[in-house]
Amino acid sequence: MKIIVTGGAGFLGSRLIELLLRRLDAGEPPIPFDRIVSLDLAECPVADPRVSSVVGDVASPELLDREVDEDVLGIYHLAAVLSGGSEENFDLALRVNVDGTRALLEAARRLGTAPRLVFTSSLAVFGGDPPEVVPEEWAEQPDSTYGATKAVGELLVNEYSRRGHVDGRICRLPTISVRPGRPNSAASSFASGIIREPLNGERAVCPVPHATRMWLSSPRAAVANLAHALEVDGERIGPWRGMNVPGICVTVGEMLDALERIGGDQARSLVDDAPDRSVMDIVCSWPGEFEVQRMLELGFVRDRSIDRMIRQYVEDFAPGAGRPAGQDEAGAETA
Repeated sequence: MKIIVTGGAGFLGSRLIELLLRRLDAGEPPIPFDRIVSLDLAECPVADPRVSSVVGDVASPELLDREVDEDVLGIYHLAAVLSGGSEENFDLALRVNVDGTRALLEAARRLGTAPRLVFTSSLAVFGGDPPEVVPEEWAEQPDSTYGATKAVGELLVNEYSRRGHVDGRICRLPTISVRPGRPNSAASSFASGIIREPLNGERAVCPVPHATRMWLSSPRAAVANLAHALEVDGERIGPWRGMNVPGICVTVGEMLDALERIGGDQARSLVDDAPDRSVMDIVCSWPGEFEVQRMLELGFVRDRSIDRMIRQYVEDFAPGAGRPAGQDEAGAETA
């Protein structure tokens, strides 16, 4: 029996696959599977005989019909066109984020077994004038193409769950910081760049005001929460399957202060302020803090501080770092 991960070649997808395999090796998989299929436009970097890498368009009904078969126990739908890319290419965002999500749900529906499905959504579904701390029941009001397509995806996952076609779980992920590698097409990519680049001795640009509040999660906590999302009984989540995944509220200025504490004055001096209206219009519309007590009671975790998140990056990804297995939940707390 298998788990499918769309976007399995990406940063979060590949780390999620690694964690699921470690849990399988430890005899504690979220559901009893024996193999994982990565569906993505690139080969999955996880080298394990239990992982099959299927390269192709995840919005292709033909591909989904072939791979979403009677052996599927669970599905993670991570593949998407991100915020910046969605603003630049409206048609592509609709095809991948909306049509692709519906095609996946239709493939799961045809199974007749209601597999568990974790859909990664975003803070971008919110907009307008939210309160300082957003409650669980706050309605979506997206101010971007990415947010709109994710909101459509949420409604589809919830409706397919209500009708019993899938057992859906909608995870609105915080902004992930600190990611390794190079910037991606997400408008929030700077939230990693203003830490990562200076720690690597490179200049970085801060495109938003320092007072901008960010809802952040480390890669370790994000991946642990995605794995946990498949474990949680759907009845405990309730009829509306949308969940604001726990994070911590940090201003951009506080992030830079933490950079200076950990990397020193030299690292802080490498960050230049260069306001970018296109980034601000997207990121500054997102809420900065959410009510997550129920999520913590359901077993989801969050990071303890921005300082620890930056130290995790140094431990896991800085040049010469070697991440010991099993550290995914280190530095996180539960209810």
